Amino acid sequence: MEPVAVYEKAFTVGMRDVDFTGRLKLSALFSFFQEIASLHSANLGTGLETIMQKAGVTWALIRIRVEITRYPVMNEEIILETWPQQPRSLEFSRDFLVKDREGNILVRAVSLWAIIDVHTRKLKRSKLIAVDYPPLREERALDCKLSKLKPFGQLEMVYKRTIAYSDVDVNGHLNNTRYVDFIMDCFSLETHKAYMVKAIEFNYAHEALPGDTVVLYKDVSAAADGLVYIAGVNERDQRTAFQCRLEISRRTGL
Repeated sequence: MEPVAVYEKAFTVGMRDVDFTGRLKLSALFSFFQEIASLHSANLGTGLETIMQKAGVTWALIRIRVEITRYPVMNEEIILETWPQQPRSLEFSRDFLVKDREGNILVRAVSLWAIIDVHTRKLKRSKLIAVDYPPLREERALDCKLSKLKPFGQLEMVYKRTIAYSDVDVNGHLNNTRYVDFIMDCFSLETHKAYMVKAIEFNYAHEALPGDTVVLYKDVSAAADGLVYIAGVNERDQRTAFQCRLEISRRTGL
């Protein structure tokens, strides 16, 4: 297959992809992003197996922002599009759109990725896997800058989670999609019935490994303004594993 600037793939939202409302779970959405990004990277000659063999590096998601206009529902067919921007010295930008069958945009997302050495786990420069891209789409899915996230007030501990077999991906660390489930579990089912996530933004700071215990903290001091902050701290070394900001709104009905 010839390299393409924009990669497109259809997904059908299955039973395993939805929550109690019958709508797409955020973690399933992140899984769709991960899959189509992997497929497009392979199409461009920078797939995971290729860069591991040639340069001893692997992909790592650093930051992402997702804005949801409408959640797809069970059995709905959706179309995902993704495209990269020209790499910077350490970062690779990748955008995503989710559309329904009529072409209406349901979800927009922008993300930053990096490559890390599979042994030292240190960042490597993008030129290590330099590739000739086809002419790229300059349009961005969202016009925003992905920056550092900070709490609004006091953090309170919610729960602890030890990283186990089902949480770990091919890179040997906690998969980015699992972080999303960890965050959603910071709230009761009653809270989920009352509120929904309009946007979610992540900073992935340090990887969590099997056996590590991640302590989840939340700050709901700005909830009245529709903002919630959540962080995960590795209990072993007290390093921040991730930071997340949610933009929420009240549900109008289930």
